[in-house]
Amino acid sequence: MKITIKNDRFEVCVDSYGAQLCSLRSADGTEYLWQGDPEIWKEHAPNLFPYIGRMTDKSYVCQGKTYHMNIHGIAKYREFELEEQSDTALVFRLDSDEDTLSAYPFSFTFRVLFTLKENRLEITYRVTNSGEQKMYYGVGGHPGFCVPNQPDTGFSEYYLEFEPDVEPRRVVFSEDCFIMDGQEEAFPLEQGSLKLAHELFDQDAVVLVNSGHSVSLRCQKSKKNIRVSYPDMPYVGFWHKPHSQAPYVCIEPWSSLPSRQGVVEDLEKQENLCSLEAGRTRDNCWSIEIEE
Repeated sequence: MKITIKNDRFEVCVDSYGAQLCSLRSADGTEYLWQGDPEIWKEHAPNLFPYIGRMTDKSYVCQGKTYHMNIHGIAKYREFELEEQSDTALVFRLDSDEDTLSAYPFSFTFRVLFTLKENRLEITYRVTNSGEQKMYYGVGGHPGFCVPNQPDTGFSEYYLEFEPDVEPRRVVFSEDCFIMDGQEEAFPLEQGSLKLAHELFDQDAVVLVNSGHSVSLRCQKSKKNIRVSYPDMPYVGFWHKPHSQAPYVCIEPWSSLPSRQGVVEDLEKQENLCSLEAGRTRDNCWSIEIEE
C-alpha cells in the first residue's frame, strides 16, 4: 500500500512494505528520489534495522546461540502497519513476532515517522525495547537520489559538499564488503567537496566517519541542492551499483557498521552497535531538505 502526503512545496509517497520512501516530488514536477529501475537497483530508500550491511556467513551469535539474518536486517523485508496519518505526516509500525524472533531474539516495536515541513522531510526511527533484556541493534537510511536531477546536466557535474573544516576518514572494506577490523584511512576532500564519478563506486560503497552531520548533493549548473542531515548518525555511506553508469547516488546515514571480515560477530560485543535497556525508547532522526 502506498500513501501520499503533501504540502504546497512537495509531495511524498511511502510504501507500507518496508515503510520505504518511494517518491519525493516538488511542485514543479521534479522527482528527486531514484525510481527503482529493476535493471539497475530496484529499491528507492530502504530502512535498515536491526542490522546494517552484511554479516559473515549471514550469521551472528547472541547469548551463545547462532542466528541468521539477511543483508540490512529485517525491516526492509516486512509489511508495516500504518499507525497514524495526517496531511503532512505518517507513522508506520513494525512489531516483533515469531518470525522476527527466529532471526533476532529481541522483542521490539520499530516505528518510522515521516513529517513534511516546508521544504524538509524529517524521518525518525523510533525503537522501543518491549522485552525484558537489553537489546543491541543498528539503524540507518539508504535513500537513492536521481543524478542528474536537472535538465541538460550530467553525472560528473554533480558533487557532494561537506560541512566546513571536516576531516573525514574512510572505513576500510574488504572486496566482499565487510569491514577490515576497524581500519580507517584519510579521505581528503577538494575544497570541502567530493566530485561524483561512476568509478568512485567500483569497489562498492564509500563509508566515512568524522565527516560532520550533513552533506549536500549539488550541481555545478544549478542552485538547487539536496541536503541530508544526520545529527544522530556517526557514519555516512555513498553508493551506487558498482561498475555501472547508474544515474543515482545513495546518501546513507548509519548508526553502526557491518560485520568484520571473516568474523561471525557476537551482537553483545560489537562495539559500534546501539543498545537499549528493557522498556526504553530511543529516537534517531535524520532529514532530507530540498533547496530550490
